[in-house]
Amino acid sequence: MKKDYSKLWVLFKSMFALSACTFGGGFVIVSLMKKRYVEELKWLEEDEMLDVTAITQSAPGPLPVNASVIIGYRIAGIIGSLTAILGTILPPMIIISVISLFYEQFRTNPYINTALQVMRAGVAAVIFDVVINLAANVVHTRRSLYIGMMMIAFIATYVLDVSAMIIILTCLGIGLIDLMIQTTKNKKGEMRNVIG
Repeated sequence: MKKDYSKLWVLFKSMFALSACTFGGGFVIVSLMKKRYVEELKWLEEDEMLDVTAITQSAPGPLPVNASVIIGYRIAGIIGSLTAILGTILPPMIIISVISLFYEQFRTNPYINTALQVMRAGVAAVIFDVVINLAANVVHTRRSLYIGMMMIAFIATYVLDVSAMIIILTCLGIGLIDLMIQTTKNKKGEMRNVIG
């Protein structure tokens, strides 16, 4: 039982630290979660983290909270989800509460404005890193369907200005159809092996 509590404590501390140090939104925290849970702690596989990223982007709500629900559940069940959510939501709540008390001073302070401008450059670099890693994972599947969908989604978003929601729902539909086709093929292959 002690081991479970220590794992929950590591989960809480990790989520708290990631959430407290993440500027730039959900894509940044996904990259940091991957480094922490896949590379350092080895609690998740690379493919699992890719699945978590896809699910959290498709589900309604803030991406970091969605990711913490799934990662926490995967690591320690429902109590893991609750622990991860608490670790994720506490830092922003504390920081926003403090900023709201001193909003006028923050808004007019030239040092804070400069710091925020500099942080944007760092955020852009981290988001770029996430995009490259996710694209590499898709290419490593060697499935022309996935690679083609990735390229078409990029063109639709960047060139044609198609809504991200339409792209996500379309990819979800194509993924479900692909899953049904693959499942049917596997069942037919199993039946041939049994008959043969």
